[in-house]
Amino acid sequence: MNYLAPQTAAGLEAPVIALPPMGTPASGRRWRLRETDAREAMAMAQALELDPVLARILAARGVTAQNAAQYLSPSLRDEMPDPFVLTDMERATNRLAAAVANGETIGVFGDYDVDGTTAAAILKLYCDWIGAPSIVYLPDRITEGYGPSASAFKALHAQGAGVIVTVDCGASAQEPIEEAARDGVDIVVFDHHLMSGPPPAGAAAVVNPNRPDDLSGLTNLSAAGVAFMGVVALNRALREAGFFADRTEPNLTRLLDLTALGLVCDVMAITGLTRVFVAQGLKMLGGESKGSGANPGLIALGARAGMKGPASAYHLGFLLGPRINAAGRIGHARLAFELMTTNDPAKRLELAERLHVLNAERQEIEAQVQEAALRDIETHQRHSDDVIVTSGEGWHPGVIGIVAGRLKEIYDRPVIVIGLDGADGKGSGRSIAGVDLGAAIVHAREEGVLTAGGGHAMAAGLSIEKSKIAALRNMLNERLSADIATARQNRTLDIDAAVAPGAVSRSFADLVAKAGPYGPGNPEPVFALLNMRPAQSKIVGKGHLSVTLKSDTGEPVRAIAFRAGGEPLGEILTSGGRLHVAGKIRADDWRGGDAGQLQISDAAPAQG
Repeated sequence: MNYLAPQTAAGLEAPVIALPPMGTPASGRRWRLRETDAREAMAMAQALELDPVLARILAARGVTAQNAAQYLSPSLRDEMPDPFVLTDMERATNRLAAAVANGETIGVFGDYDVDGTTAAAILKLYCDWIGAPSIVYLPDRITEGYGPSASAFKALHAQGAGVIVTVDCGASAQEPIEEAARDGVDIVVFDHHLMSGPPPAGAAAVVNPNRPDDLSGLTNLSAAGVAFMGVVALNRALREAGFFADRTEPNLTRLLDLTALGLVCDVMAITGLTRVFVAQGLKMLGGESKGSGANPGLIALGARAGMKGPASAYHLGFLLGPRINAAGRIGHARLAFELMTTNDPAKRLELAERLHVLNAERQEIEAQVQEAALRDIETHQRHSDDVIVTSGEGWHPGVIGIVAGRLKEIYDRPVIVIGLDGADGKGSGRSIAGVDLGAAIVHAREEGVLTAGGGHAMAAGLSIEKSKIAALRNMLNERLSADIATARQNRTLDIDAAVAPGAVSRSFADLVAKAGPYGPGNPEPVFALLNMRPAQSKIVGKGHLSVTLKSDTGEPVRAIAFRAGGEPLGEILTSGGRLHVAGKIRADDWRGGDAGQLQISDAAPAQG
């Protein structure tokens, strides 16, 4: 079937090569066809007998006819590098191999988010499989905060740990690591956060693809990815030492679903080795790998969350991830860790239910904080600022980042949400593309406006005295207003292709999925349907708009626009006029068969 929309206005059956005139899109972004090498796409389609749409998607992402087959079937055999290309991996491996050989207890200090929890689970499961004693410490988000502490290291040491591995943290923990070294404890760091200076001097090893002297090129690995590489290196060293001569060597691919979960939920670029890890992890989770041994905890949680169809990055990021994160946000990360590591089926089901309930509670708390923040913004006209800074007493620190992200989408500008506890506040911010919020927060910290703060371009965290919030608001607006104006002028929505209504089907969604998994660095394709008319519409759920669109020839298309009720997107979709819509095409599991659904991202009135 030819899924591409023809140039009917020109009387041609060739694909659309230029989008037609349109009014202002609901998002305010300018639509443009994603640049692609048409000759490369044609060569790919002919050489591998690919659908023209799939070939166009691949060519737009830099895939060529020479590497397309390998790209469509990502494998560890082709892409897995030697783990020792990571700086300090040999030192880390030697110390951990000695611990295993000598029967030492290995301590693991993790983090409370998905990446830190999955990385800790990877190390714990591997130690269990090879019979190495291990103990795991996960900090409490509220009472302990992020990163290792001397007291935590002492607690692990008191329980017998002679070597401690930090995951998703530790690269800048100079003082706790130096104190641990003085106590005779070796610290091995598995981290991925940016480092501005040298590694902690007292560490036995610091494995971090983002350390300044690391030349591995694996900068898009999260902590879970680094931990998996560490386990591969350790397993090789043990094999070479004859450790598995009288015992079964574990199948490390069974850890790839946890690795994929950490990578996706930490929003790493789905390119190169990370894409391979995620693709293979999804196969493991979906039972597609030979001898599949998917993590039973993730299977239980997925069943409780209502996972349907083949495992996808969406399932990791939007069904499993939020439930695991809920433990660290409003409960304790230990719940999620135990789900992923327990051998008790009954306990697994109990923990999956607890995490599901915690996520619902997190959603309620989040909704309450968001409502209060919206009230503060509207009451004080903060939406007239280029950077919105909103604060409130008692706002839960575990949800302020999520709320900041929601408000950023609503107001289309950087937003910082601060939860106050008396005279002190903890804040979290989210930015828009082209505006470096992290650098501005670091500047505010250096100027003494913040007691602590840092982050990266799109997200930041901070601590602040209540009396200095107004100064922070003024400083950020003055510093970022020009960047925000420029970013808005340059906003675009990249369209991968204009397609015919018949493309909204399960078979087309399955075709597009072959170029996945999708995420940052490999964005999920967006398709345009041109000259459609809304035939029916209704509000469903919490402000979502369910729409039936019809083409000029009467072909119907089922579509959904999330949270569009009462918004500019909803107004265009219910106008009754001719319009162009853009969105992602997904299988419609509810209707089954070959049914598909368009998840609308944007819409614009048609002109001409």
